[in-house]
Amino acid sequence: MFRLTLDSEKFASEKEELQKGNTYICGVDEVGRGPLAGPVVCCAVIMPLNDEDIVKGVDDSKKLTEKKREALAKEIKEKAIAYNIYQIESEEIDKINILNAVKKCMSMAVKGLKISPNITFIDGNDIGVELDTVHKYIIKGDSKSYSIGCASIVAKVYRDNLMKEYSKEYSEYGFEGHKGYGTKAHIEAIKRVGPCKIHRRTFIKNFWAE
Repeated sequence: MFRLTLDSEKFASEKEELQKGNTYICGVDEVGRGPLAGPVVCCAVIMPLNDEDIVKGVDDSKKLTEKKREALAKEIKEKAIAYNIYQIESEEIDKINILNAVKKCMSMAVKGLKISPNITFIDGNDIGVELDTVHKYIIKGDSKSYSIGCASIVAKVYRDNLMKEYSKEYSEYGFEGHKGYGTKAHIEAIKRVGPCKIHRRTFIKNFWAE
């Protein structure tokens, strides 16, 4: 049985489930819902919940520096009991819409874990993610839940590095800087040279017509 005594809101949901005997608590989060290009990425992670195993500094990934996220993601993956990353590409996002893509991405991330969780914490409002296991939605969960925070960090680091790689192939768009989000420079680049393979056509139709 894990022993978690840390007195913080970030561990409140985990401690409540541990008291019920739920040992394998999964956090799941998505990154990349809003960009004009690139995949949506989800991470599901089950962390050990002992005081001595806690990764210090975990928070909403958007509040952390890139250097801090990179270091935390490495430690999270090293300490995790299990983790799984799943991504859905732009072409499929265009076909099934972003909400359904996020739902599928979260579901597949959890289902791909090598260990089945006792309960899964999902960041955000109830969007109807289909899971075989018990699950609970936590609004702003990447700040309020340690498990979701860990998932948030791993997902963001993975996607940011992926977009940096894409920037080498599609250098006109500056993906290494904005990671596919709709900055002024990004939109101007699309208008100038047109979209590339990883652009979400349904996201750029207001300013680009095929």
